[in-house]
Amino acid sequence: MGIFKKIWTSKLWLPITIVLLIGINWLASMYHTRLDFTDEHRFTLSNSTKTLLKKLEGEVDITVLLTGDIKSEFKKLSNSVNELLENFKNYGGNNIQFKFELPAEGLNDSLKANVFDSLIQLGLRPTNQQVQVKEGEGKNQRQIFPGAVIKYKERTIAIDLLQGQVQKNVFNSDDILDKESINSAEALLEYKFANAIQKITQAEVPLVGYAYGNGEPVFGMPFVEDVFTTLARDYQIDTVNIKKVPFIPKEFSAIVIVKPVSKFTTDDKFKIDQYVMNGGRVLWLIDALYAERDSLQNGNLTAYSRDLDVGDLLFKYGARINNDLLADMHSDKIPVEVGAVGGQTQKQLINWPYSPLLQPASDNAIVKNMADVLGQFVNSIDTVEAENIKKTILLSSSANAYSETTPAIIDINSLQTEPALAKFNKKYIPAAVLLEGKFQSAFTNRASRAQIDSLRSYNETYITECIANNRMIIVSDADIVINSVSESIGPLPMGVNKYTKIQYANREFFQNCLEYLANKNNILDSRAKDYTLRLLDVKKIEAEKTTWQLINIAVPILLVFLFAVIYQWWRKRKYTK
Repeated sequence: MGIFKKIWTSKLWLPITIVLLIGINWLASMYHTRLDFTDEHRFTLSNSTKTLLKKLEGEVDITVLLTGDIKSEFKKLSNSVNELLENFKNYGGNNIQFKFELPAEGLNDSLKANVFDSLIQLGLRPTNQQVQVKEGEGKNQRQIFPGAVIKYKERTIAIDLLQGQVQKNVFNSDDILDKESINSAEALLEYKFANAIQKITQAEVPLVGYAYGNGEPVFGMPFVEDVFTTLARDYQIDTVNIKKVPFIPKEFSAIVIVKPVSKFTTDDKFKIDQYVMNGGRVLWLIDALYAERDSLQNGNLTAYSRDLDVGDLLFKYGARINNDLLADMHSDKIPVEVGAVGGQTQKQLINWPYSPLLQPASDNAIVKNMADVLGQFVNSIDTVEAENIKKTILLSSSANAYSETTPAIIDINSLQTEPALAKFNKKYIPAAVLLEGKFQSAFTNRASRAQIDSLRSYNETYITECIANNRMIIVSDADIVINSVSESIGPLPMGVNKYTKIQYANREFFQNCLEYLANKNNILDSRAKDYTLRLLDVKKIEAEKTTWQLINIAVPILLVFLFAVIYQWWRKRKYTK
């Protein structure tokens, strides 16, 4: 204590204090830390994101298109983006540069239209909102893009901040988002920005194969336009005809099988099996039944098995797609004729239980914080015993569903009667499953000499067990990725109901599945965050409104008055003595 007293009484305390402050500031600039007291660690980045940011080798320029005179829910989202990017900058340093601006601000209508078109081409969706033009002059419509554009060297990628949340109208209407949707969008911000930065900075883009040969829709067909657009945006893509190739190349990080309609031969299955045994990953999107919406134009359809003969392969890996139809009270709407007036057919939108809104069924990063996925004539999935295979249900029905055995006649007129509620007594029927582990070959002791010799002729080896832990995803509804086609607009994004104009989370589910399968260094763990929405109790606010107003207004005044009285009493007592 003596030395501190000497310093204090001498003239050295000032320069020593200045040196200490400079030293503390230097240490703070070199070593950054922060304390996150939130229960869900809302402001703590995942380890994969930190590693990604620290390893950046060049400047990443981020332009957030969400600022200015915007609605309160968008303003909240904008503030969350700003906080996140400030946190990114703490780990990425000068390699992370960001700014907020309104697109095409100040440009004339022609140039503004060009800018907007380029943003739409990048995958961003515009939304309209009413804004006050000038005080007393009413309101005007303004088109905004809740997203961001990221540039790295010569590459550009866009982020839709609302992707994965249910969009009320995809045709430029006034979107109204509830608090839960905004909260979920905030929870996904880290993943979306980190994922985009990873994609734009990675040296090698994964190669994904689109498999065909069994009647799958091919490139150029309007109802799979969004499949190919989405694949091309994130990956190198090539097609592979299973019928013609001697084996599926190992260079494919993953293959996608979308809506086959003809039977798989033994050779087809053998090629897929050996691709899996060599570490290849498969996203199966299967319609086990013939049941198409177009057939309902006649008022009814008969749902029956396609007889794809792929069940033995999937069964060996740990899953079985059933020949049934999933019906759910939690469903989308379709137009149904309800009569005619003046010779004009009258239609009404009615819930269609065979278009279930499938819900995330687990906390897996693929579906965490994701909105509903629109299905169409979905089959149920059972998991079966498979040694050392982990099964995770990704999508399921709601708590009010049932499965209908087939063949079955589906009559659209039945929608005009009150449904038999007693039938909807099953909960959470699985519709998509993730399988992980060392798969066993479905051709153990079954492979023919010709199949084995064919592989050998190409210097390939027949394998009966997967070379390492592997993954595959099986979805019992291919229509999840099939997009509707509007008579006036053309192909729509997948997951859009062209009648209600609502967009569901189909595209995000498709992207997440591929990310989990194809990208060996994915950062999906950042999707697993929980954002607890802590809302005020509206009824309690109304009941206790006056009490809290008095507390907030009167108590501070009383405290000041009390302090003044005590101070005057103390001062009078002191100087009287």
